[in-house]
Amino acid sequence: MSSDSTQYELTEAELRELIPQLQQLTDKYKRAERVQKALFDISELASSVSHLNRLYSAIHEIIADFMNADNFFVAFYEPESSIVDFAYFVDEFDEQTVRQLPADSLMDGMTGYILKTGDHLFYKRDDEASIAEERGFKLVGSQPFELLGVPLKRGSQVIGAMVVQTYDEGVHYTPEDLEVLLFVSQHIVTTVDRVKSRELTERTIRERTRQLRKINDELQEEILERQKVESLQQALFEISELAANLEGDMNVFYSSLHEILERLISAPNCYIAIHNKEEDVLEFPYFSDVMQEQARTRPLGLGLTELVLRTGQAELLNPPRVLQLAESGEIDVSVAQQMLNSANSWLGSPLIVDGEIAGVIAVQTYGKHAKYTSRDQELLRFVSHHIAVAMERKRNTESMQRYNIELEERVKERTGELNRANKFLKQQIEERKEIELKLIHDAHHDSLTDLPNRAMFTSRLELAIASKQRYGENMFAVLFIDLDRFKVINDTLGHHAGDEFLVEVARRIALCIRGHDLLARLGGDEFVVLLDNFEDAGDVEEVARRIISSISEPFLLDGREMYSGASVGIAHLESYYRSADEVLRDADAAMYQAKTLGRGRFVMFDKSMRDRLIEELELENEFRRALREEEFDYFLQPVIDLKDNHTLYREMYIRWSHPAYGKIAREQFRQVAEQSGLTLDLDLFQLNKACELLNHYKDTDEDINKIAVNVSINHLLQASMVNQMISVIESSGVKPKQIVFEFDENDLNRRSQFILPAIKKLKRAGVTLVLDNFGSGLASLSYLFAYPFDFIKIDHRFVKSLPRSQRNLKLIQSVMLISEHLKFEVIAEGVDSQAQLDALNEIECTYGQGKILKHAKVLDMSDLANG
Repeated sequence: MSSDSTQYELTEAELRELIPQLQQLTDKYKRAERVQKALFDISELASSVSHLNRLYSAIHEIIADFMNADNFFVAFYEPESSIVDFAYFVDEFDEQTVRQLPADSLMDGMTGYILKTGDHLFYKRDDEASIAEERGFKLVGSQPFELLGVPLKRGSQVIGAMVVQTYDEGVHYTPEDLEVLLFVSQHIVTTVDRVKSRELTERTIRERTRQLRKINDELQEEILERQKVESLQQALFEISELAANLEGDMNVFYSSLHEILERLISAPNCYIAIHNKEEDVLEFPYFSDVMQEQARTRPLGLGLTELVLRTGQAELLNPPRVLQLAESGEIDVSVAQQMLNSANSWLGSPLIVDGEIAGVIAVQTYGKHAKYTSRDQELLRFVSHHIAVAMERKRNTESMQRYNIELEERVKERTGELNRANKFLKQQIEERKEIELKLIHDAHHDSLTDLPNRAMFTSRLELAIASKQRYGENMFAVLFIDLDRFKVINDTLGHHAGDEFLVEVARRIALCIRGHDLLARLGGDEFVVLLDNFEDAGDVEEVARRIISSISEPFLLDGREMYSGASVGIAHLESYYRSADEVLRDADAAMYQAKTLGRGRFVMFDKSMRDRLIEELELENEFRRALREEEFDYFLQPVIDLKDNHTLYREMYIRWSHPAYGKIAREQFRQVAEQSGLTLDLDLFQLNKACELLNHYKDTDEDINKIAVNVSINHLLQASMVNQMISVIESSGVKPKQIVFEFDENDLNRRSQFILPAIKKLKRAGVTLVLDNFGSGLASLSYLFAYPFDFIKIDHRFVKSLPRSQRNLKLIQSVMLISEHLKFEVIAEGVDSQAQLDALNEIECTYGQGKILKHAKVLDMSDLANG
């Protein structure tokens, strides 16, 4: 028995071979089940669908469940009329706009082939030539990639065709798809016939219903006629009541008339026109129209309203009548054209008061299906008489009411005007008080920090001076505060950051003083404090220290940490002061002394400061006069070639001898020139004199053909100043190579980043450039590499220590060694002894300048002026 069972067992390989067969059977059964369901759905459609369009779209959905049916159509052939009716058409490329086409235009194509032969068609683009030739049809229109078409038959007669097609080369139809389409097509004709039969039955029922409705409408019309009579009576009663109602304005009255009229005839659009005979114009007190918002007063013309005014009769105007009136010249052609364009129907009737036509009431409709009849015309004529009477009564009542209301309004307006005038005057008084207070505040306070300004501080200081003179024991002091680096902050971060800085400074100073002390801003970065009634002079110094310490703390401006400082001058109020200006002057002088001593400190004022300031001011005035009148002594000190005693060039400098102050040191009047802003004037003055000297000695035996001038670094900070110096040289007739500019190294340390372009420009112009006092600054070696100087003058302090300082001698040798590589010459300045000269010759220094060498030439400039 076991051997028999083993005989019928299948191997694994045999089972694997059976799997595809079983899968095919399964797919076949599933497809059969889907076909069966589709047939069931089609059968259900016959009973559930009442319209053919819905039927075809439902069939389209069923077929799309089996295959790609994005492009699908159903066509029926009518032999009697030789027409092909496309009952349903969906195509992604061909937009079917014509539902019916002549059969002759289609019979040569694929659809015609199916209709003529009754055979199905399976078309593929790859085989289109052979299929077309074999089947005998032509390829027309947009060619699909593949197409399935089956005939629709009623018995053996072909009545149409059903086609699915695709333009996508990735979609393929199979014989199974054709089989399904053929199978479905056999059942669709029956379903279509059943739906058509149902449509015919429903159409018959609708016709019978329409006949019954017509009979019912006739009965309803009779009822409506009786209701209209009743409505007319009710309307006339309401019109009479409207006229008798004393309340309400005319707009409400006209709207109510319109509503009553709408119940009698179709009046969606209504207007009332009044003939103003004095001005001969038409006015429209009421206008309601869907096509136009309002009607404006206009002069009489050839309009529809004017036609009624002329004839005195109710007029019914439809398009045919309008054409006749336009041709006869009764109405304007544009009016007629407008009525024809909008298919307007217009009905108007005159409003007659006391036997005269006062105006017109008109209704109108738009559209071909809304036309007035002669019955509507008679009704409006009848009602218009009652409306005219009601309007006249209402107008008279309205006029009386309007007069009373106007009288009340005038009294009310006059009372309101008086109240408003009183209120306005009161408001003006309050605003003026506020403005005066604000003006007083603004006049005495700084707009940025809201601190008291100079005017208010001066006023308070005057009171303190008066108190001091009256009560000598009272102690007052003024602190004059000047800030460091304010200009740098303004120039670097902008004025907004500068304003923030000043506001923060004001806040910090306010925290350092007492509540009854007065802090004010005089302007710029200057603040003053009036300390009131302190007990000891040490208290003033403590306040000054607190202020200096507070301002030395870092400031955070625009996200950056910035530092500043303060210099404070202190002036104690003494009984000899007579004005606030005197106190501020002395506090300012003390502050200036604090800045001179190194900033970040405070200084108490004493009388010697005032004397010194007066002396400096007088000296400045004298210097201005001396520069203007050229009251200087002139010297030319030569730079000598130490090898052959030849003069390289002569350095010009001036001395000032004042009748009262005696000889003024060169450094002192240079400082006066700098403080008074005359440095540039002094340099240009020397340059002009140098040019005059060169021109003067040009044709003489004197060996003066190259002169040096000491020039301030300020000349190099502006391109215009550089151009001005070059222009002075060129206009004088002197060659640029005859001029030497000497620049102090200490000046370069302060502004070195700004002057390199200017120095290069002077170099290109041909001017000889000398770096003076080399070694006295901080970054001397950097100038040797960065700037194109022709000569470097060793500072006299290095030469003065020779020969005892071998260290300084080695330094001079090092600079000379560098000069060989960087193409500049070295000049030793301040050679005053033979020992110094011997030491320089020992290291083979080329050039020198000093007392031991050729003496300076003293010039008599009066001889130069004479000639």
